[in-house]
Amino acid sequence: MALYEYVTQDQLAGFDKYKYSAVDSNPLSVYVMHPFWNFVVKFLPTWLAPNLITFTGFMFLVLNFLMLAFYDFNFTASAAGHEHVPSWVWVAAGIFNFLAYTLDGVDGKQARRTNSSTPLGELFDHGLDSWACIFFVATVYSIFGRGESGVGVATLYYILWVVLFSFILSHWEKYNTGILFLPWGYDISQVTISLVYLVTAVVGVETWYQPILWSFLYRDLFTFMIIACSFTVTVPMSLYNVLKGHRSNTLKHSSLYEAFLPFLSPVLLFVLSTIWVVFSPSNILELQPRIFYLMVGTAFANVTCKLIVCQMSNTRCQALSWLLLPMTPVVLLAVTGVVANEILLLYLWTAAVILAHIHYGVSVVQQLSNHFSILAFSLKKPNTD
Repeated sequence: MALYEYVTQDQLAGFDKYKYSAVDSNPLSVYVMHPFWNFVVKFLPTWLAPNLITFTGFMFLVLNFLMLAFYDFNFTASAAGHEHVPSWVWVAAGIFNFLAYTLDGVDGKQARRTNSSTPLGELFDHGLDSWACIFFVATVYSIFGRGESGVGVATLYYILWVVLFSFILSHWEKYNTGILFLPWGYDISQVTISLVYLVTAVVGVETWYQPILWSFLYRDLFTFMIIACSFTVTVPMSLYNVLKGHRSNTLKHSSLYEAFLPFLSPVLLFVLSTIWVVFSPSNILELQPRIFYLMVGTAFANVTCKLIVCQMSNTRCQALSWLLLPMTPVVLLAVTGVVANEILLLYLWTAAVILAHIHYGVSVVQQLSNHFSILAFSLKKPNTD
């Protein structure tokens, strides 16, 4: 019995009819990574469940986040005059990030290899991917940090939102077209990030202090690449794919309101969190950037997972995520100064968001496991006696 019935009966019926449909046109992915993943998957035991591979890869990203949180909690270690992160940490981060990326590419191939592909596997994969956004963005931030040659915490906050909205665009496309167009930026960014970690271990963070050209710093290149990739590749391609579906009358949702409904909750989350950032009496983002990013990223993952459930089950998107209801008074308590200890309020709310998201994830996995009569982390059949 699931902890709570988050997936409706209509959605379960929709999952029964679900067929995976995706387009991956990225040359790096098609010509380099897929052949590499096809090679790697041959070494995996056939008893290894694909979801266990997915979860292991995700935990490598969490480990990176925790490791850098230990050595660089406030994102100041890379600044001049501060004790830098040890070189071995950057080596470990590069290896762990590439392992996470590899396992994320191998899990689906293992599912097909063992004839164990299910809608639960895709939901589990993409659900964890939505949460992984915050972990790899916050970890990468430690390379530059918030020093004189680094990136300000407010700038990183908006960069994080660019990444988050870029992620949800793919699932918004699928909600409207029925096809998941895999973004080019993901594969390029993962390979690049892994290499940058390893390079940082060799050359040291001091190298990133120097300008590339005139006064253009490496941190400016970091910011430019993320924003440019989103607004010149991800957003235009998403709009093009949906517009093409509109012209051919193949969209699942003909009305403009229904088509853009999935953006309501993410936009409200952005508004609420930004109000907290801008009007915080104690400048909470300067005091606790890591925890604030974690709170925002986890809340976003919760919102995104509900969209993924709807697009996979071919059901109408929920207009408003319930998590935003208690968040509204939390933000009001913070910005009005009613709660004097704003840091404590942030920690309590972040803990509540994480627990709520984990509860949601476990409940959905249990429901779908029971519905399809499978075990989430094993290829064995469940005992029905």
